[in-house]
Amino acid sequence: MSPRLEAPRLDGAKIGVVVENKFIPEEIAAYSAGFLLLGAEVEFISRLWYDNYKPEKAIFYSDVDPSDDQPWESPHKLEVKRDISTVRRAEFAAMIMAANYTSVRLRFADLPADGAQFDPRAHVQAAPVVSFFADAMRDKRLVKGMLCHGLWILTPHPELLKGRKVICHSVIMADVLNCGAAVQITPDRVVVDDDLVTGFSKHEVLPFIAAIATQIVSRQTKHFGAAR
Repeated sequence: MSPRLEAPRLDGAKIGVVVENKFIPEEIAAYSAGFLLLGAEVEFISRLWYDNYKPEKAIFYSDVDPSDDQPWESPHKLEVKRDISTVRRAEFAAMIMAANYTSVRLRFADLPADGAQFDPRAHVQAAPVVSFFADAMRDKRLVKGMLCHGLWILTPHPELLKGRKVICHSVIMADVLNCGAAVQITPDRVVVDDDLVTGFSKHEVLPFIAAIATQIVSRQTKHFGAAR
């Protein structure tokens, strides 16, 4: 029997999912189907760029990319038309950093020109998606979801993770601990710390979705309750 998604309704909510090459097809399918079943809209977002210009869309592959010595045929590809630079946080109820190596790829930033002054800390914080999530972490209204390797997108800003309760894949746990986070293991391998929801791996994607939905509804209730 397939696992069931038990979560509150999200009618009218919009969920952003940030992706790149090396995404996990099952995870992406779970977001598309799961949030749709809850009444929410899902939009896939990335950094759309190529040789210093932004194309209108990009195709991302789950198992091959231009740096791989493999054919360009893939059973799993995803078309993205939204660049991170055009995103307004107010549009979304939650923003998810997809699992696997999508987050580390999105930490890339161009090196300065030869002879230019180089600030390593500024360099690692310069990538557009890194900057976006740094700002998003300061927005308590927006639910942030980081599955598996997703917390890598926050590690250029160690202060964002200091003291936060999280769970992440063992591969990146050292980096997350070095940022001062408190790694926890829960029965469902999903940890909720206020506006930040984290999950151990792709296998926890359904409880991860449910936890994000619960946090969205909780925030909507607080917001509208305070407005009355």
